[in-house]
Amino acid sequence: MTISISDLAAMVGGKLIGDPSRMITGANPPAECQTGQITLLDEAKRAGEFDPGCAAAVVTPVALADGMEAECVQIVVEDPHEAFGRIVAHFRPPLPATVPQAGIDPDAQVDPTAEIHPTATVAAGAFIGARVRIMPGVVVGQCCTIDEDCVLHAGVVLYSYTRLEPRVVLHAGSVLGAHGFGYRQENGRHVPTAQLGYVHIERDVELGACVTVDRGTYGATRICEGTKVDNQVMIGHNCRIGRHNLICSQVGIAGSCHTGDYVVLAGQVGLKDHIKLGDQTIVGAQAGVMEDSQGHEVLLGSPATGQREQMQIMATERKLPEMRRELKSLRKELQSLRQIVGDDVPVRKAA
Repeated sequence: MTISISDLAAMVGGKLIGDPSRMITGANPPAECQTGQITLLDEAKRAGEFDPGCAAAVVTPVALADGMEAECVQIVVEDPHEAFGRIVAHFRPPLPATVPQAGIDPDAQVDPTAEIHPTATVAAGAFIGARVRIMPGVVVGQCCTIDEDCVLHAGVVLYSYTRLEPRVVLHAGSVLGAHGFGYRQENGRHVPTAQLGYVHIERDVELGACVTVDRGTYGATRICEGTKVDNQVMIGHNCRIGRHNLICSQVGIAGSCHTGDYVVLAGQVGLKDHIKLGDQTIVGAQAGVMEDSQGHEVLLGSPATGQREQMQIMATERKLPEMRRELKSLRKELQSLRQIVGDDVPVRKAA
């Protein structure tokens, strides 16, 4: 689907700066944007950080520096999120929550070597590749893509536009593509933010039972090649989980977090939103990560700090009962001394 930038500007009522004939092939946020696509710059204060070479066009609240329009055409609007949402919806229209028919929809494409249980549901526009195995009670939503040799165990649910690359394994009860937990307040009410993205699982990923991965706001929530995820893990919208991560049970990852390659998150780890963990970061069990990590380090505790610092904190905490007893003893001694010398004699301060 291709459209001119002038037509997009007219669609959102924006001011066009640059070549009006430039053709746009899609829309994605900066991290997902490809050649020929339009992207989003949502805050004027970030204009100096924007790389005009990453996209053919940009929706922005403020005109970029002179000369950038030759490389990146601009649509200037007052509300860039509202405008960009309308543009994304043009390229990836939201699908109505219609009740699918039982079994395999006639408009689905299913490879003859795929095995699909009679109780599974495959909606219109879905693509099922070679040797895919779909177990009882699975629901494959509209316009999903499941590449060859994937296995979906009982009760898995894929919301619309979910993409699975080859050899992905999803265990029972996992849900991919539900709406992200994003709201804004309007007139005292919580109003959902845009839910126009999707979930993209790369090759050789395995997700345990009852894992939930929310769809992106505009682009993909992505789990990269070879990552293994344990049971009952929550991955929020817009996250990018790197290659060959190990994510243990009951981990919770808030929206827009990025992990590098070979990251390990032990059981019950929590990441606040917009956290970035560098390659080979290891986060110990029950740690709460509140700050970015450059990678190649071990984080422990809540709030999480480096291993050496956290071990010192833990060693001190173990001594607290003993320190409390010593403090009580010192208070008694001080009281006894005051009674001997008299309450009116001041106690000399330590040097």
